[in-house]
Amino acid sequence: MRRRDYLRAVGGGATGVAAAGCLQMGGNSAETLRVGTYDSFVGEGSAGRWLKAQWEADHETTVEFTTPTAGVNEFVNKKRNGVGIDADLFVGLNTGELVRIDNELGDDTRLFDGLAADVSRSSEIKEALHIDPAGRALTYDTGYISLVYDGTVVDGPETFEALTTEPYAGTLLTQTAQNSDPGRAFLLWTIHEFGPDGYLDYWTRLVDNDVRVLNGWSESYTAFTEGERPMVVSYSTDRVIYNDPDDLPHHRVGFLNDQGYINPEAVARFADTDTPEVAAEFVEFMLSSERQQGIAERNAQFPATETASLPADVAEYGYEPPEPVRLTYDELAGSVAEWTETWAQRIATNVE
Repeated sequence: MRRRDYLRAVGGGATGVAAAGCLQMGGNSAETLRVGTYDSFVGEGSAGRWLKAQWEADHETTVEFTTPTAGVNEFVNKKRNGVGIDADLFVGLNTGELVRIDNELGDDTRLFDGLAADVSRSSEIKEALHIDPAGRALTYDTGYISLVYDGTVVDGPETFEALTTEPYAGTLLTQTAQNSDPGRAFLLWTIHEFGPDGYLDYWTRLVDNDVRVLNGWSESYTAFTEGERPMVVSYSTDRVIYNDPDDLPHHRVGFLNDQGYINPEAVARFADTDTPEVAAEFVEFMLSSERQQGIAERNAQFPATETASLPADVAEYGYEPPEPVRLTYDELAGSVAEWTETWAQRIATNVE
């Protein structure tokens, strides 16, 4: 379960999650666009179902979603083993995943092709949200990793250094960088702040100050909402879901050093697709202003393009950091696996 469904479930707005496998709605058509993605993108009330209905109202092509248990790794394994790819697009990539895929498959085995050249609206994506120098993966929304804290229990720390001091001893929950998107992003944020030579020293000080590292985001957020600790690494849009007046004081957003780590989601076209034009047209559709606003509303995220308007609830309850930061594809290439492995060897012994 991805965090959006989890937040809606525990926040009171029920959202079902599609079972792993295939979701196909609507009548027969001359052609089918096959889209691999993650579960909550196609759950009840999700961005995926809304996009599918919008698309099929004006196109003859049927959209068929598949949600493999292993996510994009299923397609990586098929490519590595010479098995045909049974999808045209993948929705839900981030920069680190793209780097890892390229490292695993190498230059001679392309999983994705140059989508940007066939999508005119790719030029409307905000410059800070481009994740792929080769133009294969195009960002369709973004979140920002931040701290979320219970303001009735603790004051939000203003700096990374503050988290290592006595007033914040035993207050922070985070996630393993191996299994969790926000956990990995928080690790990369600390590398951005302290550099490859300094981030492990910083993490050692966090451990000395009794940081609690859990295996996944849902576990850490459950511990936070149940009051086990008053602060958790999460997203700056969590208040979009927890927007009841009674909930807001318990879900405040904190940006360390006035920063938030950019966590974009992107779509890419499989190089083996036999419908490249339709796949590109669907991505063009995703990047239109109306769909950008609709995706952001349903994902509780920010739109990716310069032309889209913010949904009303995101504008009211979501926060963008004064200084968005990230490590680029080129900065991650050749290093992210080593950083994560070294972190795991030194820090993951504390994972619960």
